[in-house]
Amino acid sequence: MTQAAKGCKPDRLRTEALPCAKGETMLPLMLRALLLAVPLAACTTLPQRPGNDGARVGLSFDAHGQGASFVEGLADPATRRAVTLDDPVRIASISKLVVAIGVMRLVEQGRLDLDADVSTYLGWRLRNPSFPDQPVTLRRLLSHTSSLRDHDDQYAIPLGGTVRAVLADPASWDASYGPGSGYFAYANLNFPLIGSIVERVTGERFDHAMMRLVLAPMRLQACFNWPTCSDAAVARAVQLDQDGAPVKDDLHGRRPDCPVQRARDGGCDLDHLVLGENGSTFAPQGGLRISARDLARIGRLLLGRGTIDGTRILSPASVDTMTTPVWTYNGRNGQTENGIYCRFGLSIHLIATRATGCADNPGLPPGDWLGHSGEAYGLRSGLWIDRGSGRGIAYFVTGLIASPPKGRSAFAMPEEAMVAKAVAQSPQRPSQR
Repeated sequence: MTQAAKGCKPDRLRTEALPCAKGETMLPLMLRALLLAVPLAACTTLPQRPGNDGARVGLSFDAHGQGASFVEGLADPATRRAVTLDDPVRIASISKLVVAIGVMRLVEQGRLDLDADVSTYLGWRLRNPSFPDQPVTLRRLLSHTSSLRDHDDQYAIPLGGTVRAVLADPASWDASYGPGSGYFAYANLNFPLIGSIVERVTGERFDHAMMRLVLAPMRLQACFNWPTCSDAAVARAVQLDQDGAPVKDDLHGRRPDCPVQRARDGGCDLDHLVLGENGSTFAPQGGLRISARDLARIGRLLLGRGTIDGTRILSPASVDTMTTPVWTYNGRNGQTENGIYCRFGLSIHLIATRATGCADNPGLPPGDWLGHSGEAYGLRSGLWIDRGSGRGIAYFVTGLIASPPKGRSAFAMPEEAMVAKAVAQSPQRPSQR
């Protein structure tokens, strides 16, 4: 999760202690065993910016409902509004997992094929110029094996720009490893391309398509870049600060003047979008606004193998496809970013890998853990489930510097602290929502 890939900027900050889990003697034997696996990050400090208390929110869950939670800090530092489990935050790269659910719904409907040349959907020929005979497929885009590469935040395409123009730049491609090589390198640029494909095949604006395919059927009060969120959700937005000043969602109850990346001339006309030209408009790579409570519903869907609260969203076969590793590190076939990436499915990061060179366990107890993390604008977030035990955790923390101290794993210390705090929640009987 490099800073370039995540779009982070340097910060100046102080430190604030994250409280340790309490009441261990009150917990059942199973939870005590889990706590033994939790690193000391649970009692560490989280670097934050001056004047910002930040927000720390997390919860546990299983396939049937929500477990215990913790909620600390501020959603809006300016008004001193306390954060809640239902406040939507820009969740960063966990957005990609939600996009993959929408793609899999279109695959089930026969409108997309994971292994087809995506040129078929785009209406123009897409190739890595160094590998003109190797097609790009959705499976390769979703698994970061497409040979696309981020540079200079080119994936944030201004309104009026086009994905096609960005991909015509050879710098957007790996000149050494083509789409057919199986080489992994995490790249946000995969997802504006996926967004364009979704618009082309559905005939809908990306945010509208995701609302219809995923967010509404799952009863999520969530949206990509705000237009489809309610006024009540906008009023609960979690502000993200950087360098002591707000950089995202300093809304204070008001809708943003422009909910997308403005045109180069400063314009913000959404009425004349050409569907499929700029899949970056609603930020599929990181622009989902969602609460911690609703984030847990995404995890519950995966634990339920495509079903949540009796409603089937995906087939078990689709969930299996998403969660099966497309790529596994063998020592030379990808960029692990200091050991954080060792296995990857379709927008699913499989972690806690027991292999040389891997440091991808942020402090989770033994299990079959998978999900996704997020990092941008002073936020770190995570959604992780263990298919073996049927449990999961969801969390986010705001107000961090761009490069917090490294933890015991390849994850940052604040992430490890949030994992420890979420795992340590008392396993109350889950309640249906």
